[in-house]
Formats: sequence, structure tokens, C-alpha cells
Amino acid sequence: MSSYSNESQTLTMESLDIPPSLAYSASLVGSLTYCLIITCNLTVLLAIALDRHLHKPMYVLLINLPINDMMGATAIFPQLIHSILSQNSSISYLACYLQALLVHLYCGGSLVILTVMAFDRYLAICRPLRYHALMTAANLRRLVAAVWLTDLLTVGTLFLMLTRFRLCRRRLADLYCNNPSLMKLSCGDTSANNAFGLVITVLLQGLSALGVLFTYGHILLTCLVHRQADARSKALRTCGTHLVVFVVFELTTLFSVLSHRLSVSPFLRRSVGVSILVFPPILNPLIYGINTKEIRSKVLQVFSRKKKKKKKNNKISSQS
Repeated sequence: MSSYSNESQTLTMESLDIPPSLAYSASLVGSLTYCLIITCNLTVLLAIALDRHLHKPMYVLLINLPINDMMGATAIFPQLIHSILSQNSSISYLACYLQALLVHLYCGGSLVILTVMAFDRYLAICRPLRYHALMTAANLRRLVAAVWLTDLLTVGTLFLMLTRFRLCRRRLADLYCNNPSLMKLSCGDTSANNAFGLVITVLLQGLSALGVLFTYGHILLTCLVHRQADARSKALRTCGTHLVVFVVFELTTLFSVLSHRLSVSPFLRRSVGVSILVFPPILNPLIYGINTKEIRSKVLQVFSRKKKKKKKNNKISSQS
């Protein structure tokens, strides 16, 4: 098989083993989940983008999270729903490569974005007098550019290294395409790719974990020192929920990467791998977005306007 170009090959992914009688029900659940992810994240994105009062550093950084989450969900859900409906788990090499690239960009982007958001909160709460001097519009643009460039350079380099291999096998070890599964299909020595993958995993996840723990630790310490009950409860609400989501994401992504190098149950590896692409895109807009007072009030305001407009139109039509 290695005499053929990779681009002309068709690969086979692991199947969910859903019987044909349940295919439509399963695809409906998948479609509703995907629509929920897109709706929640798009709501947060538009609420920030369309309201000038929300064009502050905190929300400008936050807007990158729904963009990243929608990218991750779109990378897997349409293909997964198609596979369930058609009862066919085959995929072309180019489509598989693109899916794997988007999945890894999503995972790397989530870590970097959440770390930068935590640093922004650290400056706002622990260094309030210097906050506006540091978080200027120019610095904010540089920070957003640095987030995406870091993600693109690390993940892009990893996948450029993958293109030098020809494929010797066709069956992937996961329900979706990713770098470890594609490496297992490759001919030749992949030790350099393995080493680089581990290095960027340690750097991204290690530095992100240290950054978030440092910033949230200082936020909590600052609120405890000031002994303000309202500030303390606010810090616990903010840091607690954010920290739980971040730690769960860190552990699941780390497990997903290392499970290909360790003797782990294939079912457990696939379940954790899919959960990374399902639960964070649903939880993030609720915890980081709609749970925020300013965004919640904006969303409720939009819905109340639509409701009033609908009532007004119904009243006019009934009078006529």
C-alpha cells in the first residue's frame, strides 16, 4: 500500500457499533447536541460582538473561546453523524488529516485561551491599579494574536512532520482522526514525532496548569487577605467553577494523549477522547459566558425584546 500516495487512500475509523434500528435515533441525538453547542457558543459570541459595552479586555479574550469550541465541535460532529446514518466509518485521508488538525488546534487553543483568560482576571483583581495600563487595545491585539500563533505553530509543526510518512495500514484506532492514530498507520520510524508530540504536550499542558494555578491562587489569596465577604464569595464562585472545568479538561486531554503510549482499554480511551470534544463546548459558554452577569443580562434583553415585538405584532394583526 505504501506505493500509493496518501491522498488517494481511504481510511477506516473505529465504529460506535450502533445497530441500524437505532441509527436515526443516535444521529438525532448527535445533531441536537451539535446544534446546542453551536447555539450556546454563537449566543455568547454575538452578545459580546454586538454590544460595545462588552468590548472590554475580559470579553475580547472570552470571545475566542466560543470560536475555538465551535471549531472543535464542527471537526467531529458532522462526520460522526454521517457515519452513524450511513453505517459507514470510512474517511478519505485528506478529510482525516484535516479533522485531526482541527481537533488538535481545538485542544491546544482551549489550553492557551483559558490560561490567558486566567491571567487577565489575575491582573484585574490582584493588580487593579496597573490593569488598564497593561491591558491596552494594542496589547490586547498582541495577546490574541499570540494565542492563535502559539496554537498554529505548535500544532502546525506537529502535522507538517506527519506528512513525510506514507501509510502502511488503513484502520484507525479511534472514533475520530488524531495525530497518535495517524502515526500508528505510518511506515518508518516515528520516534521524532512521538518525542515532539510529548514535548508540546508537556509545554502546553504544564505551563497552562502552572499559569492557571498561580493566577487563581493569587486571586483567592487577595480576596482572603482583604476579608471582604462579597469579594470572597465572588472569587470562590469564579475560581471554583473555572478551576474545576480547567482541571477536568487538562486531565482528560493528558489521558487521551498518553493512552496511545500506555496499555489502556480501547473503550476507555475512545470514551475519554470523545468527551473532550463534547462536554467542554457545552459547558464553556454556560460557565464562562452566560454565567457572567453582563452577558446574561444582554442575552435576556435580546430575548425580551423579541418577545415584546412578537406580542406587538400579534396585537396589531388581531386588531386588523
